[in-house]
Amino acid sequence: MHLPTELLLLGWSTVLLFAYVMIQGQTATRDRRLDWNAGPRDGEQKPLGEMAGRAERALKNFQETYPVFIALALGLAVTDRTGGLGAIGAWLWFGARIAYIPLYLFGIKYVRSLCWTVSILGLLLMLIRFL
Repeated sequence: MHLPTELLLLGWSTVLLFAYVMIQGQTATRDRRLDWNAGPRDGEQKPLGEMAGRAERALKNFQETYPVFIALALGLAVTDRTGGLGAIGAWLWFGARIAYIPLYLFGIKYVRSLCWTVSILGLLLMLIRFL
């Protein structure tokens, strides 16, 4: 059975989510130490360093667009509107989200913002195909 691009990328997007979460968790643990990570995390937390702060913000940014991607990918599949602009949009969103995290972690201005814009364009293309 042939899996539509949008559903294939939906599956791979869960791997991408895990990557974002792991990067955020590892950088925070490096800054706050293993005892903090293993403990209940009560009380005041030590501020995150530059890299861990960026990883946390990148994860939050991913989480802002991820539900929209999920809804559009499933909506396209359920309505049998996969392919075309929807598939192109899914690839744009997915590729941009892969590129986004290293750009954010290493503080690369403007290109990171362009990457975010491309991911939003991908979602808009998916929406156009859906409607």
